[in-house]
Amino acid sequence: MSNQTKFSEDLDEDLVRRVQQGDKSAFDLLVIKYQHKIIQLVNGYIKDCSEAQDVAQEVFIKAYRALPEFRGEAAFFTWLYRIAINTAKNHITSKIRRFSSHHIDIQDAEHIENAQQLKGFETPERHLLNQEIVDTIHATIDSFSDEMRTAILLREFEGMSYEEIAVAMDCPVGTVRSRIFRARDVINNKLTPLLDNGDFDA
Repeated sequence: MSNQTKFSEDLDEDLVRRVQQGDKSAFDLLVIKYQHKIIQLVNGYIKDCSEAQDVAQEVFIKAYRALPEFRGEAAFFTWLYRIAINTAKNHITSKIRRFSSHHIDIQDAEHIENAQQLKGFETPERHLLNQEIVDTIHATIDSFSDEMRTAILLREFEGMSYEEIAVAMDCPVGTVRSRIFRARDVINNKLTPLLDNGDFDA
């Protein structure tokens, strides 16, 4: 560990201690120190800058509320980094939940081969089946591992490139492609029986 890193961590420990003792201005100093890094980190998951800034603000709110329980078992930034990653992932997941209120938005699900059959079928008779398809997509994505879920969400619902996802997830591009391929395959297999039974012939 370099002297500069040691000094930074010691400073963080002092500021955290002051926050825990009720000094709110000490937390302002932590925000100033790390806000740029957190926004950059969140931007790796959420491409819209204003949206990323809102999520970054949520990260610091969560951190402030959780600081009384912080015991220094990891460096403060490591702890803050984990909060940021989880908050960004949860934000993306919540965007999928909102799709269900619109039945299904095929423009946001064009990656699913079978979903192409749904285009132009928004009649009331299709409503229940559409909702079942949305629920199936949600449940299937929820069943994925964290790595596969994050990859498919960043690709299909945030529109990130494979290279951008590789940077955000800190893994090779080939691994990202494999995770997304497997996720799409599972989703399509789950949807096939619904679409076959739904009589979506033109």
